[in-house]
Amino acid sequence: MARNMQPVAKRCKALGLSPAVLGYSKKETIRNPKGTMRRKKSEYATQLNEKQKVKFIYGMLEKQFRSYYEKAAKMQGKTGENLLVLCERRLDNVVFHLGFATTRRQARQLVTHGHFTVDGKKVDIPSYQVKPGQVIAVKEKSRSSALFQALTGEDAPFITVPAWLEKDANELKGTVVRMPERDDIDYPVEEHLIVELYSK
Repeated sequence: MARNMQPVAKRCKALGLSPAVLGYSKKETIRNPKGTMRRKKSEYATQLNEKQKVKFIYGMLEKQFRSYYEKAAKMQGKTGENLLVLCERRLDNVVFHLGFATTRRQARQLVTHGHFTVDGKKVDIPSYQVKPGQVIAVKEKSRSSALFQALTGEDAPFITVPAWLEKDANELKGTVVRMPERDDIDYPVEEHLIVELYSK
């Protein structure tokens, strides 16, 4: 399976992102300290930057991202918003938002290794699209591991869960309350630039 293995801190700086968006609180780079002095970007470069930003956040490569765009274009509503909603509905992203993984990369790995169920059935596909009403839970056999046991009890880390999800920390499960909306996206992105780029 193809994976995006780009250096997090370096790539975040190039894209103008905070590493915290991907779950990294202590990542930084000292490379190119005068990076803010770069010349003004062209229209194409600005559009490309927005596309690369979203691809990097969700850990997708071009072929998969392009298929998301084509699917979003066929849906009702604004293509850009549809694209972001499809990305948010990925199972690995939901696992990250529920706090079952500290980063999106870790969430992708945990899903691939079969640690989660959707409505009681094991799902090991990170790109699986969740739907309202579905319950995402840590598999019974996985709950005894130190990684997941640390998520329960008084010492469990505090996680702010998006409004479209509901978490039951003690049971290590979460429910998709509704479809995510544009306002639920927690990072800066101008999705209309992505649409303009693909429309050329």
